Amino acid sequence: MIPLAEAMTSFVRMRHLSRPGLSRAAFEAAQAKALTRWLTRDLPRVAAYAGAPPRLQDLPVTDKATLMAGFHRYNRPGLTAEAAWQALATGAMPRGLTVGCSTGTSGNHGLFVISEAERFRWLGAILAKTIPDLLARPQRVAVVLPRDTRLYHSARRLPWLSLRFFDVTEGPEIWRAELETYAPTVLLAPPRLLRHFAEEGFRLSPVRIFAAAETLDPPDRPVIEGHFGLRLDQIYMATEGLFAVTCRYGGLHLAEDSVVFEYEPAGNGLVAPLVTCFRRETQIMARYRMNDLLRLADSPCPCGSPLRHVAEIVGRMDDCFRLPGGRLITPDVLRNAVLNASRAITDFRLIQLSPTEAELILPPALPDRDAEAAARAVETLLPLRLTLTRAPLPLDPGRKLRRVECRLIRPPPAPPGP
Repeated sequence: MIPLAEAMTSFVRMRHLSRPGLSRAAFEAAQAKALTRWLTRDLPRVAAYAGAPPRLQDLPVTDKATLMAGFHRYNRPGLTAEAAWQALATGAMPRGLTVGCSTGTSGNHGLFVISEAERFRWLGAILAKTIPDLLARPQRVAVVLPRDTRLYHSARRLPWLSLRFFDVTEGPEIWRAELETYAPTVLLAPPRLLRHFAEEGFRLSPVRIFAAAETLDPPDRPVIEGHFGLRLDQIYMATEGLFAVTCRYGGLHLAEDSVVFEYEPAGNGLVAPLVTCFRRETQIMARYRMNDLLRLADSPCPCGSPLRHVAEIVGRMDDCFRLPGGRLITPDVLRNAVLNASRAITDFRLIQLSPTEAELILPPALPDRDAEAAARAVETLLPLRLTLTRAPLPLDPGRKLRRVECRLIRPPPAPPGP
């Protein structure tokens, strides 16, 4: 019963800390107390932070390259990256631990390791943030993602919750009949899959739908919501943790009840977050630089939660176009230039191929005048040679959808310091 007790304790804590009416000052005091305890108790237990100062602002900024280069130094068991990959390959997990990895969208995979207690805390947190009002009756949850992990298996320990995983990389036609027969009440999938379900007329009638694992672009929302007759909510999560979930009022709230967010300005009103996951004990994530670009909301959410909310997850820092002189153009600026050129454009790909070349791909059925208008809009932003290509844009189960993508080869990161 200990794992389920962990889940319930986490559930209650997250509901309490995000409750409407709790003042921001009171929340920040509770967050600061939990952070201080973590900095003094858990941070020094890994080699990378032995003797580190117990103040967050005095810690160095880390990133995926730093973590992967010395993976064993950032987790309490001292598990090496090689041992973690071996556990994933064989399915033989170290005793009491769960190992997982990212899908490697950016070209390099990330690893995580958590304890059994942390696995069930994660379950309690995500239930508290997604479907607390649905837990009075049995629910069937379908998780449609590229990689299954034992994180999701923990939900199967709850008698009122059925969870089934569907592998995106197999292709939806492989498991369409099984998904429709399962008839999930809660559906979680990348936006490109949810849009595919809508366009292909999948017979599904969930009571709640969540987009996850990819950027939700504006053209996808009306297609998905129109088909299901529901508001599309979001879950912002990554290998590094659970970072934000949509509330019942539609606000995407940061998981500040378990993560401290710091923000690095990225231009155009965007920020890139540094995250410190102060409820993780096995693998330490402190001042970890995410690759995402966020636009923070200017006003409180009407739900009354003290947790800050995000107006938009714009995309990835890696997909900023790099122009001569070191200037960057963020994905949202490029995306909006294409979409604003014509309301007929509902899908596209814009790819930077080299420091001097880019390609805009539009569907063949799009009228020439609309395609040419989109090309002109892009050319006003980019001092690059732009090729306009007309080609189908089918669902690709094997990779995440990135409508704006930079394919420039970057030099490898510098090795971490001692």
